[in-house]
Amino acid sequence: MSILIKNARVVDPSQKLDKTADILIENGKISGIGSFDTADEIINAEGLTAAPGLVDMHVHLRDPGQTQKEDIITGCNAAAAGGVTSLLCMPNTVPAIDSANTVKYVLDKAKSAKAKVYVAASITKGLMSKEATDLDELRAAGAIALSDDGRPVENTQMLINAMKCAPELDMKIVAHCESLPIANGGIMNEGEVSRELGVKGIPDSAEDCGTMREVAFADALNVPVHICHVSTKNSARMIRDAKKRGVKVTCETAPHYFTLTEKELLKRDADYRMNPPLRREEDRQEIINGLIDGTIDVIATDHAPHTPEEKSDFEKSPNGSIGMETSLSAGITMLVKTGYLTIGELIDKMSTKPASILGLNAGTLKSGAPADIVLFDMNEEYTVDPEKLHGKSKNTPFKNLSLFGKVKYTFVDGKKAFSEE
Repeated sequence: MSILIKNARVVDPSQKLDKTADILIENGKISGIGSFDTADEIINAEGLTAAPGLVDMHVHLRDPGQTQKEDIITGCNAAAAGGVTSLLCMPNTVPAIDSANTVKYVLDKAKSAKAKVYVAASITKGLMSKEATDLDELRAAGAIALSDDGRPVENTQMLINAMKCAPELDMKIVAHCESLPIANGGIMNEGEVSRELGVKGIPDSAEDCGTMREVAFADALNVPVHICHVSTKNSARMIRDAKKRGVKVTCETAPHYFTLTEKELLKRDADYRMNPPLRREEDRQEIINGLIDGTIDVIATDHAPHTPEEKSDFEKSPNGSIGMETSLSAGITMLVKTGYLTIGELIDKMSTKPASILGLNAGTLKSGAPADIVLFDMNEEYTVDPEKLHGKSKNTPFKNLSLFGKVKYTFVDGKKAFSEE
């Protein structure tokens, strides 16, 4: 089966490519980029942009154990609808992904999903920082990364041991940076808005102290670390400084941190509550600065589904928001249309760079590569309707916003995983 994508604007940062061309797909792989005439199926992509499928390196699929929120199949349906062809799922499931059996369960179920699922297994059993997991066993079962995301690794010796072992196992540490004693049960950013609402806030320092710790360990041990969901100006500045000093640190932010601020919480709507929380305008601007200057390598979503019932109580709701279906559009609207990034730079942060950090055969349209492709209209504007999203949960902080950049097709290994039609 061959598919020809005709007359697209082809954007591929891995080849420094941005030109109008055709893409020929044969036997699930990229056969070539150029000018072609025939194929079993021809898609007229005039006016559309074709890019490597997005690689979202921070996703909560809630499976096993919380499938009322999301499961592997529905989560990947949402991924495909947003142009995400590969994703890294986090381990805070029930039970946690802390054993070979759980890793295998996820990978087996993902075989029939509409996106490629990779696994971040936990560093400590049950994410409780009391007993270390068997890292060799987890790697042998197929996990490619390590994290206790949802919580920090409170036992510093266990974190250090994992950071030392991860490079030898060809695994990536993806670190949730937070001081739980400083956060102290807060539910939003500590500041003007939290005081106005009369709710407990989370100081910037809860994230900043965690970031400082992980960066210090990476520096002292001369090993790599990837910092998750950067949201504060000081964490961004610390990472910028560490990179200048040669520390092996990479990091990500999420679209809500460069789009929204704590003022959204004035609505007392729990869909705007996540951890780390939405911060101040000055933090949002520094996150954008970090994306522009390369301090922040990756845009991931921290896709975190919850049921409408859970999100109905502003103060008691669990943290988290969904994001895979709106991430590309948010990036186009807030970063490309505003002139902060080119579309190539955006795709680099959403596809090529995360694939490189995780060591995946993805993030490229080079000949012979898997035909993982997103085809989208950069200029089509639409309003985000939670009821039209493809996952189980609807807790998006982008609801009712007008965004540019509509995904038209997503291909995974040359097969249509999503079509707007």
